[in-house]
Amino acid sequence: MFCKVKSAFLVGIEAYGVDVEIDSSKGMPMFAIVGLADNAIKESKERVRSALLNSSIPFKATRLTINLSPADVKKEGSQFDLPIAIGIAMVNGVEVSKNLDEFLFVAELSLDGKLRPVSGILPISLYAKNHNLSLIISKENSCEATLAKTNVYAFENLSEVIGFLNGTIDAQLCDTTKSFEVSGYDVDFSEIKGQHRAIRGALIAASGVHNLMLVGPPGTGKSMLAQRIPTIMPFMSEKEIIETTKIYSVAGVLKNNSVVTKRPFRSPHHTASDISLIGGGPDAKPGEISLAHNGVLFLDELPEFKRNVIEALRQPLENGYINVSRAKFTIQYPANFMLITAANPCPCGYYGSKTKKCTCSFDQIRRYRSKISGPFLDRIDLYVEMPELDYDSIQSTSSYTSAELMQSVTEAREIQRSRFLGEKISTNSRMSPRLIKKYCQLEYEAEQVLKQAMQVMHFSMRSYTKILKVARTIADLAKSDLILQSHIKEAISYRYIEN
Repeated sequence: MFCKVKSAFLVGIEAYGVDVEIDSSKGMPMFAIVGLADNAIKESKERVRSALLNSSIPFKATRLTINLSPADVKKEGSQFDLPIAIGIAMVNGVEVSKNLDEFLFVAELSLDGKLRPVSGILPISLYAKNHNLSLIISKENSCEATLAKTNVYAFENLSEVIGFLNGTIDAQLCDTTKSFEVSGYDVDFSEIKGQHRAIRGALIAASGVHNLMLVGPPGTGKSMLAQRIPTIMPFMSEKEIIETTKIYSVAGVLKNNSVVTKRPFRSPHHTASDISLIGGGPDAKPGEISLAHNGVLFLDELPEFKRNVIEALRQPLENGYINVSRAKFTIQYPANFMLITAANPCPCGYYGSKTKKCTCSFDQIRRYRSKISGPFLDRIDLYVEMPELDYDSIQSTSSYTSAELMQSVTEAREIQRSRFLGEKISTNSRMSPRLIKKYCQLEYEAEQVLKQAMQVMHFSMRSYTKILKVARTIADLAKSDLILQSHIKEAISYRYIEN
């Protein structure tokens, strides 16, 4: 007897369909799974057997062959437990009243027949929606799955699924109309004392999604400022929520199988490897740069990172995505993040300090700074020094709140969104040379200032485009169509100049 059940598997953050074909025939009892299945799928034989028996569903001693079609693509994961169990139940005589071709089954089974959640359910839900299929999953996956706004049935155990299919149990579709609330932040820019130039730099960076480097002695508030930047970024759109949740779901880092509604803030330790940062490994999982997609990647103590880790960031910083290659395929993960880095000016941290003496030799400082290459620094849009604060600055009341700064950022982003309608980008930092020429119009005085700066400071071509992009964002904050002399001067003041 033959039966076919629909399921799905993941390649990167995209889902693809699988036909789980079950054949039961006479002969020596056996249970074989073919179709390039990994160990997790092959181990499902014992989980499925126990789940069926503990759910009072017959499991006959026949020759069982399970094929995962297409058979030429490797499949991974435990999500095939449920479709295999449903197929075996069908070939063992369990009757159903519903058409199995209308459903897509995805869930892991425990030994007692309970349905367990799996990673990557959102991409699978989107696949089901695009192919007009109703999704049958674990209840623990329901919150994430309904984000795709498709037909979702969620169950506690295998017996409930069988009861639904044969009509003895009525099941309601999961609610796809509920909205996802964004909780507030526990931190605010009003907590930052002094550092007005750094706050201005953070405002510009958040408005145009520019990369920001903060340099200063220990205790000047570099990490504190970086952690508050997500509080001034605009709320995520529904498209961004889906994109970000897909990545977190595939990576298996969703908390309580919920939905990501806040801008990500990822801060890996300086001992992180290039694979953990970029992505890859045996399972080709997303790395920190992809988990920071639509949000912030913060690298504290930047010179302490291994040089190859820092250099690996250069390509995704330019492209907004990363390609993870394996022997037979390449996976592309999105990585459109805002990079914030923090560093001390020297190993001891007090080079240039007015209150403490630096204990580093010239060679130590040179070696410390050489860990960050010129090409990487060239990709930093805004370089901001954060000096030590005096007593009066510490006691002062900040004139900036996150709500006020967010209002300015949101208005600047709206200007950019309107500007780039019909383009593939939405922020100034992603402008191509063609778009820079089109939208970065300078007044005569501004053009003369930029020309003189290029001649005196010998900026690279990349620095030239970075200055124009930052100046465009500064002009947007000022609601100016034309880039003025003051905008260019401020943009130039944020460029890194080696001393």
